[in-house]
Amino acid sequence: MKRALLALGLLGLGGAGGWFLGQRDAPAAPPQGSAPAGAVASLGAPLGAPLGAPPGGVMGVGALGRVEPRSRIRRLNQPGGMAVTRLSRLLVAEGDEVREGQILAEFADAPLKDAEVMRAEANLAEQRSALDRVRAGGRATEIEAQRARIASLTAQEEIARRDASRADRLVPSGAGAEAVAERNRYATIRASADRAQAQADLATLQGPRPEDVALAEARVSSAEALLHKAIADATLSRVVAPIAGTVLRVFARPGDQVTSADGLLELADLSAMDVVADVYETDIPRLALGMPAEVIIPGESRRMAATLREIGLSVRRTVQAGTDPVAAVDARTVEVRLTLGDEARALLARRSNMQVQVAISPARTAGVAR
Repeated sequence: MKRALLALGLLGLGGAGGWFLGQRDAPAAPPQGSAPAGAVASLGAPLGAPLGAPPGGVMGVGALGRVEPRSRIRRLNQPGGMAVTRLSRLLVAEGDEVREGQILAEFADAPLKDAEVMRAEANLAEQRSALDRVRAGGRATEIEAQRARIASLTAQEEIARRDASRADRLVPSGAGAEAVAERNRYATIRASADRAQAQADLATLQGPRPEDVALAEARVSSAEALLHKAIADATLSRVVAPIAGTVLRVFARPGDQVTSADGLLELADLSAMDVVADVYETDIPRLALGMPAEVIIPGESRRMAATLREIGLSVRRTVQAGTDPVAAVDARTVEVRLTLGDEARALLARRSNMQVQVAISPARTAGVAR
């Protein structure tokens, strides 16, 4: 009896083991909701729905993307041509709204450059005054005084000529010395030269010479050039906002040396946000400007609508890092830009560079958006 029960137990264990092995070797049933890698979810499908072809059997284009302001993120650095890179004053903080042309920071050599500007301005004012004086000529009182001087020199010249004539007549008779006559002749020549110089000065007072005006104008132009150079040097001592936007990050504080690698700060206009996606070059023929798209944002339960606005003009290696171990690491892609709506812009205004998923649908096309 015991032997019979033992035989029946062994038979039961063998049957159960065979059924377990058969179940282990049998192919597993595909899980519900699975799809091939790289497939694109159809527009309007709920989050978590099976990925696949959109209605009509036309495949869309999927890609990884990143959030970026339409203005791009501007990393501001110290202006070029500067020897001093030590930050003196930082006039903004992270999160501040700035306007275009606003001064954001000053470097340590700003006071020195400002002094150079003041000196150049004073030099320019001096040269302009000299030009005005040359163009205006002499005053009425100066002209009258010069005419009186000319009359006096003319009388002196006449007296010297008469003295010289009398001395020359006395020399042959022996009544006059030759040396006296010679001195009188020299006095006549000198008086004539003084009168001629006074007349030339009167002509200058009455109307400037063209060469004097040209020289004064050249000096004014040189002073203006020096002032422009001083202003340009002073501008290089300050960092100015190239666009209106928001300060995203600050990399240096007052007293720090600003390096070209880190820069000073990052600035962007967050009023318009884009999604930049890398699309495989083989998918570009299926894209057209104005196509609708959806953006899947991590942590959000709904998808955001977008519109394809730009298609890049060059092919490059992909820059988006994926998690697929069999994906090609040297894939060739084209950068495309998608415009986000107001709802998505408000949601992603503080999420620049965030990675998102993009699904572009060829089901319908809209007008070209620029």
